[in-house]
Order: sequence, then structure tokens, then C-alpha cells
Amino acid sequence: MTSAPLKGADLTEVAPLADGTGTAQSVRPSRPRRRGRSAPYWFLVPTLTLFAAFTVVPIGYAIWLSLHKVRVKGIGLGKGAREQVWNGLGNYTDVLEDSEFGHSVLRAFGYGLIVIPTMLGLALLFALMLDTPKARSAPFARLMIFLPYAVPGIIAALMWGFLYLPDVSPFYYLLDKFGLPQPDLFDGGNLYLSFANIAVWGGTGFNMIVIYTALRAIPPDIYEAARIDGATDLGIALKIKIPIVMPSLVLTFFFSVIATLQVFTEPMALKPLTNGLPSSWSPLMAIYDKAFLQSDIYGASATAVVLALATFVLSFTLLRISDRYTREDRA
Repeated sequence: MTSAPLKGADLTEVAPLADGTGTAQSVRPSRPRRRGRSAPYWFLVPTLTLFAAFTVVPIGYAIWLSLHKVRVKGIGLGKGAREQVWNGLGNYTDVLEDSEFGHSVLRAFGYGLIVIPTMLGLALLFALMLDTPKARSAPFARLMIFLPYAVPGIIAALMWGFLYLPDVSPFYYLLDKFGLPQPDLFDGGNLYLSFANIAVWGGTGFNMIVIYTALRAIPPDIYEAARIDGATDLGIALKIKIPIVMPSLVLTFFFSVIATLQVFTEPMALKPLTNGLPSSWSPLMAIYDKAFLQSDIYGASATAVVLALATFVLSFTLLRISDRYTREDRA
């Protein structure tokens, strides 16, 4: 009866001896076949292709446009009257000297000073409240707090915009009935509060979920040890929970800073409802105005590159500062 050869090994080599018998001389294991070593990389091809087509190529094209300009010959009519020529860093110089773009950046920072502390403060407060043992209907409360984030930004901006209008808003009707003052939410500094209210209403839920998830990952033994030592719920929140979830707070802070510099939907949606909103209120609105209203695609590209670099430098600096303090605390 013959036995089946071992899987993964070569057949035994048999060498004949002088007496006519055969003796096994050696068994050589076969080398494992390299099957599917490249398979994982093929799964990355669609993602890398889409990333290159819709991210890398547009960024490269924007940089290329920012280094050029249009030269107009004569009155600019006829074939060959307009030609694209090299401009070097001329567009970037114009961006840095553009006072209107500087004002839009300052307005974005003023908007962020209202939105970021308020939104992150409420997100942290809601997360801590939902993480307490006495919290009731926590799943329903989480859903209600997160639900505004699921509303598209343009819909939320239009909804709040009509609520700001005195002629159609029920809030102004109630203020009038009770004889209370009716502020103009589309005038002057009230614009910051109007935009900030929309951002806080829509973004608090997302940040709350991030912080709440970090809180749920804390081992319960830490809380039990703290309560044995006499710590109250407030003391546990201030001295244990908040320090542990600090990386999540830093992450949400970075997201909020980037979103502040890229604010566009709220002011753009509310602009038709008021005459007091300039077309370059925010940096992205300034880019849109320059590209599509002034037909200066080259200057708009340079402005977009400057804004992207500023966002990268600011985020990188804040990240390094946060990392330094984190290392010092661990030491």
C-alpha cells in the first residue's frame, strides 16, 4: 500500500544500492509559492486613481494657473487677442497686497473666535452629561444632539436664514407680542452671531460623538477607584475625564479651525437675504468672487494656494504645540 506524498514537500529521492535495494537519501521541502503577494496593492488602484484624478491633478493645475496670467492685445477682441503668459509670483504678490482678502481672513478669525469655543464647550458638556451613570434616555439624547449634523449645510443655512427675517420668522412675531426689542440679525456685528449660530447648531453633534466615544473607552475601574477615594462626579469629570479625552478635544479643535477658514455655505446662502453682506465676506467667498464674478481664474488660483498653505502651516503649528505639551505631561 502506497502512501500519498506529503503536501508542500518534494517526493523522496531514492538511490539504488549495491544489493539492489533502495534507501531514502534526502527529503527537500519545496519553496512556498508566492501567491497573491501583489493582490492587496491591486485593491488600492481604484482609490489611488480617484485620489490622483480629483485631488492631485486639480491641485497641480491650480498651482500651474497661479503662475500665469492673461495678456490682452488691443481691445481684447478677435483670435489671438488673449494669450496666457508666465507671471511667476506676480499673482501671489497681488494676493498678499489685496486688502479685501485680508479683511476676509480677519472676518473668518472673528467668526472662529465665536464658533470654536462655543461649539467645543457645548460638545464637551453634552458628552460629559451623557456619560454619567444617572443619564436617562442617553441613546435618544445622542440622536437628537447629533441629528442637526445630518442636515445638509445649505438646507440648514436657508432654514435659519428665513428664521432671521422679521417678516416670516415666528421669533420676531413673539418678540413683537411681548413688546421686546427686535434685533436685526443681518446687520453689522450681528452677522457673526447669525453665522455662528448655524455652525454651532450643526457641528456640536459631530464633536460630541467624537468626545463621547473617547469617554466610553475609559476603563470603569478608574471611576470606581476615584469614588472610593471620595471623588464626586464633578471632580471625576474635571480631573479624570477631561484630561484623558484631551487628544479628542485637540482633534476636534483642528477640525474646527480648518472648517472656520473654509466657511462658505452659511454666508453664501444668506447673502441674497441681506444687502449688508459683501461678496468677499470669507476667504472662500473671496476666491469665488475673483474666479467667477471677476473672471480672474489665475488670481483666484493663487488665492486658493495661499489659503491652503496658511491652513497647513496653522494646523501643523498647532499640532506641534499640542504634541509638545502632551509629551511634557507624560514626562
